[in-house]
Amino acid sequence: MHSALEQLETERKIPKEKIIEAIEQALAAAYKKDYGKRGQIIRTHFNTETGETEFYQVKIVVDDSTVYFPKEGEEFDEEATDERPEGDERVRFNPEHHIILEDARKIKKGAELEDEIVFPLESKEDYGRIAAQTAKQVIIQKIREAERSSIIDEYGAHEGEIISGFVQKIERGTIFVDFNRATGVLSYEEQIPGERFTRGERIKAYLYAVDETPRGVTLKLSRTHPKFIEALFAIEAPEIASGTVVIKSIAREPGSRTKIAVATTDDHVDPVGSCVGQKGIRVNTVMSELGMEKIDIIPWSEDAREFVTKALGPAKKILNIDIDETEHKATVDVADEELSLAIGKGGQNVRLAAKLTGWRIDIKGIKADGAPSSDDEVAEETPAETTEEQAPTESTEETNA
Repeated sequence: MHSALEQLETERKIPKEKIIEAIEQALAAAYKKDYGKRGQIIRTHFNTETGETEFYQVKIVVDDSTVYFPKEGEEFDEEATDERPEGDERVRFNPEHHIILEDARKIKKGAELEDEIVFPLESKEDYGRIAAQTAKQVIIQKIREAERSSIIDEYGAHEGEIISGFVQKIERGTIFVDFNRATGVLSYEEQIPGERFTRGERIKAYLYAVDETPRGVTLKLSRTHPKFIEALFAIEAPEIASGTVVIKSIAREPGSRTKIAVATTDDHVDPVGSCVGQKGIRVNTVMSELGMEKIDIIPWSEDAREFVTKALGPAKKILNIDIDETEHKATVDVADEELSLAIGKGGQNVRLAAKLTGWRIDIKGIKADGAPSSDDEVAEETPAETTEEQAPTESTEETNA
């Protein structure tokens, strides 16, 4: 018996106590099915050393404040009802379930309402087919519940981290990932555009939720979540893992480009250099995991002008920035030859800069003679509204300050 319990504990990570509890509940259910009476509370103690089983009946201590009694001479009928005043929440007295307070104190000195009085029952070894089937179902159900609870505890501790598994199958664009004891779901919306995976391939993803469903525990995965970038850098850069370098905000368009703003808690540490690594090895490792998605790393600043200037890189010829605190808007003058660079293809660069900084950014190109460019060369970008907690499918600003 011990070896079987230890095997279950090792393979399914279910504590032996939970398995014994399931066995005891199953034996109690079988006993009640064949030998019990309606309303009885049957409990069991199973001795794992000897295999012997002891059965008990439990009765709850009550008085007329918690139960009402059948009329004189009337036998107990669980389905019978008496007329009671409206609002009376007392239950009908069941002699197999309840024991009167006065009688309980004759058995157990100092008994109080709601106490349990235990009566030993005769042990039985012969059970009918239905009772045996009931016991089997109870054991299976309880073991599944214990295993489910174990999985939730295990993976719940890794929520907000990167986990690795193997592609189990792909159905209608959704990738199911095998994690041995649980299955991860990487929906089409959470995949980086252009990525392709095959069955059996190893895959890394960000675990953003652990859901309990009727079919088991499901791990919700994402490769587009801004926090996925942060977790990847935490693996590559010890300074981020230790908290010396902090990623203050992230703006991402998965599969295309990401901008991250970093700061340091130690003036002797270069936050940008820590993320880039020697000869770019750290940032290149992260980019390769993302299918060579481009990553811009900029120093975070409390000064809005400086922050917006850095966020608009690779454009460098920022001539002037006017900050409107009331409208939370930054009007930026850029050298005419760098206007398209500041805006980016399809407006991507200024769009990401706006999401990263949280400022609405208007860009104007200025010609060499100081005159503004024509109207069709003026770009205005309003960042999407952001919240403190980003939904996993959104590629919006992520602020960790």
